[in-house]
Amino acid sequence: MPQHPLTFDQQQFVEELLGRMTLDEKIGQMTQPEKNSVKPGDVARLALGSVLSGGGGNPEENTPRGWRAMVTRFIDEAQQSRLRIPLLYGVDAVHGHNNVVGATIFPHNIGLGATRDADLVRRVGRATALEVAATNVRWSFAPAVSVPQDVRWGRTYEGYSQDPNVVSELAVALVRGFEGDGWNSGTSVLPSVKHFVADAATTWGTSRRVDRATLDVDRTLAIAQMGQDFVELIDLGAWQIDQGDADIDEETLREVHLPPYRAAIEAGALNVMASYSSWRGLKLHGHRFLLTDVLKGELNFQGFVVSDWAGIDQLSADYDACVAQSINAGVDMVMVPFDYERFITSLKRAVQAGQVEEARVDDAVRRILTAKVALGLFERPHTDEGLLNVVGCAAHRELAREAVRKSLVLLKNEGDVLPLDPAGEDILVAGADADDLGAQCGGWTISWMGGRGATTSGTTLLEAIRATAGHDRVFYSANGDVTRDYRVGVVVVAEEPYAEGMGDRADLGLRPEHLDVIERVRARCERLVVVLLSGRPLVITEQLQAWDALVAAWLPGTEGQGVADVLFGLAPFSGRLSLDWLRSAHDSRRTDAMTPLFRMGEGLTSREPVTGA
Repeated sequence: MPQHPLTFDQQQFVEELLGRMTLDEKIGQMTQPEKNSVKPGDVARLALGSVLSGGGGNPEENTPRGWRAMVTRFIDEAQQSRLRIPLLYGVDAVHGHNNVVGATIFPHNIGLGATRDADLVRRVGRATALEVAATNVRWSFAPAVSVPQDVRWGRTYEGYSQDPNVVSELAVALVRGFEGDGWNSGTSVLPSVKHFVADAATTWGTSRRVDRATLDVDRTLAIAQMGQDFVELIDLGAWQIDQGDADIDEETLREVHLPPYRAAIEAGALNVMASYSSWRGLKLHGHRFLLTDVLKGELNFQGFVVSDWAGIDQLSADYDACVAQSINAGVDMVMVPFDYERFITSLKRAVQAGQVEEARVDDAVRRILTAKVALGLFERPHTDEGLLNVVGCAAHRELAREAVRKSLVLLKNEGDVLPLDPAGEDILVAGADADDLGAQCGGWTISWMGGRGATTSGTTLLEAIRATAGHDRVFYSANGDVTRDYRVGVVVVAEEPYAEGMGDRADLGLRPEHLDVIERVRARCERLVVVLLSGRPLVITEQLQAWDALVAAWLPGTEGQGVADVLFGLAPFSGRLSLDWLRSAHDSRRTDAMTPLFRMGEGLTSREPVTGA
């Protein structure tokens, strides 16, 4: 069981401060609006406990310095409140400080899971924490400790593995990386272990996030900028499983989905985010048994529970009922994110009417203050501005390059076509995705959904291959239409960037334009290498026989050079699948009866390179 994170004197400080707070100030601490919703002066006037940037909630000047200036304004305003309780600013730094242009973007969790390297993940967590802290932010909504069961789920890439032991080990590593030299060190970042619990066990077709009859786009979904029309995405399967219902028994919940939370809490995590999803028909945001009895009781969790974005709103058509049920269930801080005064008014009314006991409010605020004291925010509300030099620095990019190298999984290598010879014959590289940094990074990059093109600074796969083999030896065709033959062709195909339920897909086959490029290159090349950039396994069973090599590169982030390092034998293939690779669309949900195309744990190694051939 985890020990209390505070000393006796610190606990006394929290109790003394709690005793001086008015009900309004307590409720203010439980309130977290999105930064674009906050009116000037309201952080101090309402004693708001936190502000967040949602995915894409960036400053007008999207630079590390611009971020620091924006966050600092909110922190400074909190110091003008009566009790000067420090503000805790939160962001979605889920694969690096990924909203910040110029930050290091690491592989998404599915790639890190393929490394099986806990020390690497710890170092990634440390580098991410330093870049986050540089912008005066001390809270990241990571890690996701999901154990994906159905790869049609748009959040599959947020999970490390289908093995809860791997998930637990890597979650602990990231928590320790976020902590660094200690929670009160000034460079630590509070991890948010999410989404409690069994968000990855939901059943296809049970999501109620979108009313498919009306296709009304609400205020949140209107923020999502996708390359495809919303109606088209719905037809493809969007919002079919994300935020759905996990119809699993309690034994499965405890054996498969709960262990990573236990491990992260024992490692010192002081925040857990509730899931949008349901367990057996009851939304987690209103689930007292799981949030209070299990999480806070059985697991002895001493930190605080935060809701997901407007997550409490889904409990009932009556907003007041949503507020009372979620707080009574065990939610301590509410990510509102828009109409924060409505939440404050509703909770105060519920307390005054006896629907929520003030002792429950005190418990919530005590937990929030505990985390703030543990982080040293009362003594040091700001981080060192000199940290700005680490954002996107060479050392962090080299670490990301290492993570990319170790994440690649070689699934086929007929005739030892890989590694390629960096000093050999001309190479054809094809596919628009080979030169698309945004596709390479995926969702949660600069914006919520991610996007195509040069959204930030980094190295595309094409640039990396040219840097390794020589620009004059590498010929590129976006559509694969060329006028001569090559010994080796490398085709890069990627999923469209997506996040959350926008990425739910009924069909995980390659798109027609991908198949066309591959077919053209196959006809012009003696040997064909396919590199998949994806947030999950895709259905490639019928096409695989025609390929000489297949590399699962996942969503590697900004450092495409790491892919080229392994393709050309400058580093070995060492990644292993962190989940089963489906054989067909019928195998999308993992069962004991399925026979996958490749099993979790598989991954080939390549021969030593032959140079000068």
